[in-house]
Amino acid sequence: MVDTVKENKEQKKKDDADVKIAELTESLQRLQAEFENYKKYVEKEKVEFTRYAKADILQKLLPLLDSFELSLQHRGNKEEFIKGMEIVYSQFHTLLEKEGLKPIKAEGKLNPHLHEVLLMEPSAKEEDTILAELQKGYMLYDKVLRYSKVKVSKKDDKPQ
Repeated sequence: MVDTVKENKEQKKKDDADVKIAELTESLQRLQAEFENYKKYVEKEKVEFTRYAKADILQKLLPLLDSFELSLQHRGNKEEFIKGMEIVYSQFHTLLEKEGLKPIKAEGKLNPHLHEVLLMEPSAKEEDTILAELQKGYMLYDKVLRYSKVKVSKKDDKPQ
């Protein structure tokens, strides 16, 4: 009889442990499902945010589009057309600056973090001095969007 009581206690402990394992397993599965749903929700929100974040900049570009259309109506009048293009350029430049875009200066010494060397030319100037900017580079706040493409000086290899 003592063995039966012991067996019953052991069986009850085992049953309690099985119930606890089942509860924990169910809880874990529920948490995993909630986490997967959360990941899907965050991804959907990210896509939506990206889609509609463009609306802000596009709305700011609409006056430029209007100015282009107005300028193009004056194709026959060269002076009015040029004046219109200058206005469009000014509007566009101002908008980009307001959005955080800054041109990279391509003067003086080469900075490999801002400039990309396309050409090297023998020169009397100090080596790695920027001789010409071939394409303007731009930064968005503190990040380079496009490196300035430059021509730099190199030592004159001619023996004297």
